[in-house]
Amino acid sequence: MINYQADDRGFFGKFGGAYVPEILRAAVDQVLQGYQNITNQENFKAELQILFRDYIGRPSPLYFASRLSKHLGARVFLKREELNHTGSHKINNAIGQTLLAKYMGKKRIIAETGAGQHGVATATAAALLNFPCEVYMGELDVARQAPNVERMLMLGAKVHPVASGSRTLKDATNQAIRAWINDPDETYYVIGSVVGPHPYPALVAKFQSVISEEIKQQLKEKTGTELPDVVIACVGGGSNAIGAFYHFLDQRSVELIGVEAAGRGLSTGESAATLALGSEGVLHGSRTIVMHNQDGQILETHSISAGLDYPGIGPQHAHLHDTARATYVSATDDEALAAAFELSKLEGILPALEPAHALAYLLRTKWERKSDGSEKTIVLNLCGRGDKDLETYRKYQHARN
Repeated sequence: MINYQADDRGFFGKFGGAYVPEILRAAVDQVLQGYQNITNQENFKAELQILFRDYIGRPSPLYFASRLSKHLGARVFLKREELNHTGSHKINNAIGQTLLAKYMGKKRIIAETGAGQHGVATATAAALLNFPCEVYMGELDVARQAPNVERMLMLGAKVHPVASGSRTLKDATNQAIRAWINDPDETYYVIGSVVGPHPYPALVAKFQSVISEEIKQQLKEKTGTELPDVVIACVGGGSNAIGAFYHFLDQRSVELIGVEAAGRGLSTGESAATLALGSEGVLHGSRTIVMHNQDGQILETHSISAGLDYPGIGPQHAHLHDTARATYVSATDDEALAAAFELSKLEGILPALEPAHALAYLLRTKWERKSDGSEKTIVLNLCGRGDKDLETYRKYQHARN
C-alpha cells in the first residue's frame, strides 16, 4: 500500500526534504522538534481546539447547494471555509503555527502572503497571542489585494511590499526567508501553504486536516455515509486541497481532484499550472514540481488569482500526482471569473477567485450517474470569500456589459 504521508526525513515518495542553508538548519530543526513534540501534547491540542471552536468558529458548515446540484445533476456540498473568522481556511494553520511559536518561546512572527488571506490570518493570530508581526507581500499583490493590506495594518502588522522578480508570492516568500535568516533564534516563520522545508508541508497539512475530518462527520449526518464520491479543491501551494483530501487519502473510492490556475491558457506562457507545465526541481526548501527553464531559473507565472500565482506546488501534491492518487486539472482566468458569477447567482455565495477555479471545473464537467443510477456526491472546498476580489469582479462585469 502506498504511503501518502511524509517519512522521517520529510519525503513524500521522492518529493519533499529540507534543502536549506546551514544558517537556517537550527531554526528548521526547532520547528521540527515543535511539530513532533509540542503539537502532540494534550495541553496544546486542548488550547488549539478551544481556539478552533470559539475564535475561528469551527466546525465550518457543509452546505448542500440545492440549485447548483439541480443545475449539474449531482449532489453538491460546499465546505464553507469562507465563513471562518478572517474569511478563508488560512486561519486554521495561522492559529496553529502561532500557538506553536508561543509554546516554543519565540518573540516575533513573520509570514509571506499572495492573496493576502494568509497575511490577514497570521496578523490576526499574532494580535490574539501578543506577537509583533511582519508580512512580506509582492508589490503586484499589494495593489490587487488592497483591502487585505488594510486589514493587516489595522491588526497591527507591518507589511513589506516586495519589488523584486514578478512581485508576487514567490518573491514575497524569498524575502520572508531572508528575514528569517537574519534572526532565526527569536523569529518564527509562519509558512502559509504545504510548501517549504520539512516539517512545514506536514505541519500545515496537520492543521488543515480539520477540514476533511469535519467533512466526514458532517456528510455522515447528512447522507448516511462519511465518504463522498468526489472531493474538489483549487491548488496553488495546496494547503486547502490537502486539508480537504487528508482523511480520504487511503479511501481509494473517493476521487480527489485539484484544480490549478491555467491563467490565460496553458500554451500562452502566462499560466501558473505547475503540474501541467513544470518538472522536478527545488523551490523554497523542498524538492517538488517547479516551473523553471532549462537553466533551472524559476519562471514568472500568471494567474488572476493572487493566491494561486506561484511557480511550485507542495511536495505532497507532487507525490499524489506522481502516484495517480489525485487528478490535477486546470481552469483559466476567464473560466474562474465566469464561475464566480454563476455561483453568486445560483446560491447567493460570492467566492474568492481561488476556489472559483475549482468551481469552474465543477461547472464545466458532465457528471455521469453512478452504476446504480444514483447521483454522485461531490464536496467542493470553498476556501475563501470574494470580498477581497470585488474590484476584479467589478472590472470583469463592466467589460462584459
